[in-house]
Amino acid sequence: MSSMKTQSAVRIQSLFPVLLASLVVLGTAQLVFDGLKSRRSYVFQFYGKPEKARKSVFVLPEDRMDGSCNLFEGQWVWDNVSYPLYEEDSCPYLVKQTTCLKNGRPDPFYQKWRWQPHACNLPRFDPLKLLDILRDKRLMFIGDSVQRSQFESMVCLVQSVIPEGKKSLERVPPRKIFKAKEYNATIEYYWAPFIVESISDHATNHTVLKRLVSLDSISKHGKSWEGVDVLVFESYVWWMYRPQINATYGSMEDAQEYNVTTAYRIAMETWANWLESAINPRRQKVFFMSMSPTHLWSWEWKPGSHGNCFNESYPIQGSYWGTGSNLDIMEIMHEVLQDLKINVTFFNITQLSEYRKDAHTTVFGERRGKLLTKEQRADPMNFADCIHWCLPGVPDTWNEILYAYLLQGYQNFL
Repeated sequence: MSSMKTQSAVRIQSLFPVLLASLVVLGTAQLVFDGLKSRRSYVFQFYGKPEKARKSVFVLPEDRMDGSCNLFEGQWVWDNVSYPLYEEDSCPYLVKQTTCLKNGRPDPFYQKWRWQPHACNLPRFDPLKLLDILRDKRLMFIGDSVQRSQFESMVCLVQSVIPEGKKSLERVPPRKIFKAKEYNATIEYYWAPFIVESISDHATNHTVLKRLVSLDSISKHGKSWEGVDVLVFESYVWWMYRPQINATYGSMEDAQEYNVTTAYRIAMETWANWLESAINPRRQKVFFMSMSPTHLWSWEWKPGSHGNCFNESYPIQGSYWGTGSNLDIMEIMHEVLQDLKINVTFFNITQLSEYRKDAHTTVFGERRGKLLTKEQRADPMNFADCIHWCLPGVPDTWNEILYAYLLQGYQNFL
């Protein structure tokens, strides 16, 4: 019996170093485990269950558009199930100029049309995927008030999936900056109606009637654009006030009248030169929006009539190109972009927007910062705005197409 006890004691004694070593390993593992957990290590984003773990966004092949498809050729189809993509009341970042229903527009039909390309489908907008694409990045819209509505549209498209306290809108003239804090991403707007510098560059107090453009000056604006990851430029309506425009080239003291198309070409060449000197094409994407059309004369789509876009409820059917969209300007942009040494994506939204005579703010917007009076609304021939767009509306489609292009260049991280 004593012999058996001795043997057992020997076995236990021989196992003691192994047990001790195991306890040390387990203790060390627990310390590492607790350390990783306390720091919310990426290990636990995949293998553990941390509080409010951020879901990984993965772009599937079916999320992307067919590279051979022209997203700008198609038709508007009625879709009152999927559209609008957001509601006026759900987005606190809209300005009064675009909230047509809130301002008294009686019909919501303009919100329920979906753009359908002829040869493929437009990817369904997914705000989480877009925010993941923009993680640690800046997206900036640059241009006039039409471009501002595209900025507001994009903010409204993404803001609903961001928790309260994790998003903000800041005004730093001439910029507006929307921040998605968890993604360290910003969506920004920069007021520059001519892209090059002008006496109309103040964000709120800009000269409308007396326009003076510095055709060779862009560096002041350019300092705010340097390093931005995605730049979306637009400039058209402000050029088209009259056939001639006051401008300078070289000396600010030497102002003269230029033909608008001549001045526009010089200004866009100044912009192109800035792009080639300041943009890193390996890490920055640049887009240029084509003309946002106007619908000032109803005789263009309805021969014999004498109105404008007021009281229109349906898109134009069939082939249409309005006189408000200048083909010479379109050709100038094609030539300037063709000569560029870096890649700029031309965003040809003009034709698809031409059909949408029904989607402007008309008398349900603002003029000079104030909603129209009852008397002004009763006079649509003089007060209807057939330039700006209601939101939700046509600018959402522009952003759906922009989203499709950004999806194309996105790489999943496994």
